[in-house]
Amino acid sequence: MPRLDVSLNRLQLKNPILVASGTFGYAREMVAYADFAKLGGIIPKTVTPLPRPGNPPPRTVETSSGLLNSIGLDNDGIDAFIGKHLDGLLGMGTSIIANIAGKNTAEFVQMAKKLDAYPQLAGLELNISCPNVSGGVDYGTNPKMTAEVVSAVRNACQLPVIAKLTPNVTSVVEIAQAASEAGADALSLVNTFQGLVVNWRKRKPVLGNGIGGLSGPAIKPLALRIVWQVAQAVKTPIIGIGGIQSIDDVMDFLICGASAVQIGTANFYNPTLATSLVDQLEAILVEEGCESVSDLVRTIQPSTVSLMAAQACALPNSSAH
Repeated sequence: MPRLDVSLNRLQLKNPILVASGTFGYAREMVAYADFAKLGGIIPKTVTPLPRPGNPPPRTVETSSGLLNSIGLDNDGIDAFIGKHLDGLLGMGTSIIANIAGKNTAEFVQMAKKLDAYPQLAGLELNISCPNVSGGVDYGTNPKMTAEVVSAVRNACQLPVIAKLTPNVTSVVEIAQAASEAGADALSLVNTFQGLVVNWRKRKPVLGNGIGGLSGPAIKPLALRIVWQVAQAVKTPIIGIGGIQSIDDVMDFLICGASAVQIGTANFYNPTLATSLVDQLEAILVEEGCESVSDLVRTIQPSTVSLMAAQACALPNSSAH
């Protein structure tokens, strides 16, 4: 049988199927639906240094082929996460990757040091890309700040570091290169796209916070394009995110450059999807005659025209050329 395990630098996973932060809660909520031991890993909801009440409701609204959310990182803080949730998560039979967000580098480092006391964790995902809060997202839109926070966290703890990047920038490639050069073990691509839903009769936005983050099948072509472009520019392993709802979606991300994937919005309407994808992936590998998942990664054969376009997008100020 083919090997499903994947290696993302220091991050080792038994298979490439993960569940995305914010879509699986603290996993206890999904006990009736998912065989956790089958998953490559679980990324629980983002935690911050102190408790956050989140954004005012309504916080979610369904869109055409997608979901717009403005949760605002509602959580009880890092100490409550460690005291109430971490032991339970670590006993679920799969890799646990903590997701953290701070307003500045010092806060990221503070949380990383606390979690470094739990070597059972598989890694840390740095949420420097949430579009629904002020402060921390700035790190994901500035290459220098991205490099600063990634490097500082890497130096502060022994856990593998993943940088979760935003698509809401002119060049994701430039940010990805900065994170890679600063020592990120992997890059999560992508977080949600900023969007707006309005009620024209009331002349008001539907979400309490106005703008939200768009996820779901509607963003898959955009996310896939970004994964493909970044894969042309960096060698750092990529975790693909964005509208995955079938094994064909998983395969699309793998051949375009992702070494693993995260299932997000689909968890809300099909909570058994992630575990079923593991079996389907194994069947695909057998069908394709592959010995391992890595045999498929970055195997897309772009045309000359599309390759030139990808290289142009990777250049700073490419519009001037």
